[in-house]
Amino acid sequence: MTVRILALVGSLRAGSHNRQLAEAAVKLAPEGAEVDLFEGLADIPFYNEDIDVEGDVPAAAARLREAAGSADAILLFSPEYNGTIPAVLKNAIDWLSRPFGASGLKDKPLAVVGTAYGQYGGVWAQDEARKAAGIAGAKVLEDIKLSIAGSVVRFAETHPSDDAEVAAQLTEVIGRIHGEATAPVAA
Repeated sequence: MTVRILALVGSLRAGSHNRQLAEAAVKLAPEGAEVDLFEGLADIPFYNEDIDVEGDVPAAAARLREAAGSADAILLFSPEYNGTIPAVLKNAIDWLSRPFGASGLKDKPLAVVGTAYGQYGGVWAQDEARKAAGIAGAKVLEDIKLSIAGSVVRFAETHPSDDAEVAAQLTEVIGRIHGEATAPVAA
């Protein structure tokens, strides 16, 4: 069985180091795991219950919900903006949290990783993303963490997939998510 892991990147910038980290995850996914990098978070309107109407959900939000619905697990890549989660990633979580009781994240294994310029690698934003995703119904994998500090310097001339340490850590993260997604559910 192939485990489908939906990757959402909280940075819209073309040269984003978090996007590069997600591209590395796609490339490094071990056998039995497939990482699908979602495109289109920028196209999703801010969550508004007035436009979240059954049969008339904005197309970009519907695509996100469909992608999450067909995924076995979720992997969020979060930079840190002013000490917290980027709005685009929070918006994705908000859309996936609805409709109430039928969250696209409900009981799905979810991990948060990322890189940031600061010395802590974006841990505050990652903690906020875990909190929001957990409230939205995800099975947050609290012990799976990867915060890479100094992204601007570390990845100035090296893609994350070509950084041996990062590649090994990311491969381990994906392997652990795979294990959680295929673990028997306790009765």
